[in-house]
Amino acid sequence: MTEQELKEKAINAIKTVYDPEIPVDVYELGLIYEVSVFPVNNIYVLMTLTSPACPSAEQIPGEVEQKIKTIEGVNDVTVELTFDPPYTQDMMSEAAKLELGFM
Repeated sequence: MTEQELKEKAINAIKTVYDPEIPVDVYELGLIYEVSVFPVNNIYVLMTLTSPACPSAEQIPGEVEQKIKTIEGVNDVTVELTFDPPYTQDMMSEAAKLELGFM
């Protein structure tokens, strides 16, 4: 499996993780800043949350990590949280904005 294929599988796994308060997956919400594949099949995800006080703050990164770990061939997963830059609604995909009525 190439790095690109592994990255696509990781992104597809991330798209199965939802913020419990919003009916849109965390990828479409714009919470994922970076997905990288390093040797040997180690996945690094840099993400944020809608707010530092988000009650599901502890659950979402763990769920992202668990979903990616289920991909065959993945060696290790690191999920790092950042609040720089701070999250804004502009980071949502158009699909997410439509779903939530922002367009």
